[in-house]
Amino acid sequence: QLVAYEVKRMHAEEGNKQKILRHIKELAEKLYKNENPYPAVTMHKVQKPTEGCHLRLHQKPFPRLDEGTVQWIIDQATAKLQTAPPAVKAEKKCMVPSGPPIAAIMERNGNALANSARRLEVVRNCISYVFENNMLEAKKLFPAVLRAMKGRAARHCLTQELNLHVQQNRAVLDHQQFDFVIRMMNCCLQDCTAMDEHGIAAALLPLVTAFCRKLSPGITQFAYSCVQEHV
Repeated sequence: QLVAYEVKRMHAEEGNKQKILRHIKELAEKLYKNENPYPAVTMHKVQKPTEGCHLRLHQKPFPRLDEGTVQWIIDQATAKLQTAPPAVKAEKKCMVPSGPPIAAIMERNGNALANSARRLEVVRNCISYVFENNMLEAKKLFPAVLRAMKGRAARHCLTQELNLHVQQNRAVLDHQQFDFVIRMMNCCLQDCTAMDEHGIAAALLPLVTAFCRKLSPGITQFAYSCVQEHV
């Protein structure tokens, strides 16, 4: 119904916080009424007798019940039940028009998709510059790459690109390249959530045991020694 009827109203409200909040409040009330069609019934709690109350001397005998009064109460309750509304809300079926084409809604998301594609392109370009030893260009893009690591797509892109360079036997890096790769890996792992543990973090595991640098003849430092503190 929202898609069918409210799109024009939403467009008109854009930029006006008061109208948007009023609209959201109306929606919230509708949703609440839908979930809670009947007001809550208050339950009468019967208190349990205290321990040792049967030992008291001033205990009153239980009064004799009048059969006619009991029957009258039962009849009253039965009559109320018969006139009460059904416990389950009757479902009203109605046809909702299809509303504006999906393309109209997708246009809004188009910018987000374009931004995402640009971010991935920045990550790829920066990694290429690092491995081509074009450090000046890599430095220019580096802040944008670290910002992009907030998104899962960019983190996934980083693991894929680094994996391609490992396959091309380009895992032994010089000091500057090593520093750039480590900073990207650290930033990637820092922004990882529990959901990424078996995806992005797992994809980085073989890479951190592959990338390395020569510190001196016979001494090699691997990337995992710089990223192993992450949960």
